[in-house]
Amino acid sequence: MHNKILIVDDDPNIREVLHVLLRSEGYEVTEAENGEMALDCVFHKGTYDIVILDIMMPDMDGIEVCHRIREKSNVPVLFLTAKSQDRDKVEAYTMGGDDFLVKPFSQTELLMKVKSLIRRRSEYDQPKSAENNGQEALAENVFVDVRTRSVRKNDSRINLTDKEFDILRYFMEHKGEVVKNKDLYENVWGEPYMSSAGNTIMVHILNLRKKLEDDVRKPKIIKTVWGKGYRIE
Repeated sequence: MHNKILIVDDDPNIREVLHVLLRSEGYEVTEAENGEMALDCVFHKGTYDIVILDIMMPDMDGIEVCHRIREKSNVPVLFLTAKSQDRDKVEAYTMGGDDFLVKPFSQTELLMKVKSLIRRRSEYDQPKSAENNGQEALAENVFVDVRTRSVRKNDSRINLTDKEFDILRYFMEHKGEVVKNKDLYENVWGEPYMSSAGNTIMVHILNLRKKLEDDVRKPKIIKTVWGKGYRIE
């Protein structure tokens, strides 16, 4: 079965380039020229393995589109944009984006990011071994099931993005250890660590705390080890 990709960009030339490139790699591709069409595709016309989403679009920009997608779906979102400032990346990640690529982009880098996001998602969709079955408690009211990639708090399901869950799982695999930014980024994002990546990590940790912690100002699950990194007890 071919992986399905939704391309969302108001520029028909960009859509055509991406369509041809991705089709040549065996992906099944759908196009949307604006935010409304994108939401209609995601919510009503099929299931996608990844959404490639432009930020700078008229009427409804990519940030708003991603925010609305995240209300109902955890499909990986790769932002594609001409904006390159760190604050723009922070905003994109805050709204639930999984990765970020700045125009003009290399075809090789785009394909690497697409394959990485799809591979990471498919790995967790495979049946897990018996020892991974069942839930693990992170707090009295927070439980994680690695097998189904689900999190529950106070008996209600918490919707995490793929990236947020990958971060949480990495912490769980290193429970009790201090996880440094460099190790977290290179293992979860699969890319060399640069100093600017610290802001990206910080935003994702904040998003996780908002969803998991009872009091974000006094986190009991994901704790900051000042000057070193983060730790789950």
